[in-house]
Amino acid sequence: MKYLMTALLLFVVMDWISGVRASKKDKTYASKYGIDGIFRTFFILLLPAGGHFLDMVLGINGIIFGALGTGVLYHIIQSMTANSIRAGWGEWIPEAIRTKIINWVKQELDSKIARSESRKLDVKGEDK
Repeated sequence: MKYLMTALLLFVVMDWISGVRASKKDKTYASKYGIDGIFRTFFILLLPAGGHFLDMVLGINGIIFGALGTGVLYHIIQSMTANSIRAGWGEWIPEAIRTKIINWVKQELDSKIARSESRKLDVKGEDK
């Protein structure tokens, strides 16, 4: 359990770092959006914690915690990877591998790009 939670926290930090760099690169950085992201992240991290309590109530050994924790970790790694691509950090990866990675996170990447484009209209150089 502690290793999964440690992995979640590590990848959350990496996701935040890559997200900040990506938003700085495409000029959509806004502290309000970042603060909302912190609350979103803590809410998401509470899912496996709630799963742990359900496991205790139901007397099962980490099944719900493991399922929720693994699902959250998968999502965070996809988000971090998409942010890293947006930040331009994938250029050192060989093209064939980069293409597979981009295909793996395509939906997440498309969603982040669309959200970024819509925020460009809102931000316009000022923090709202």
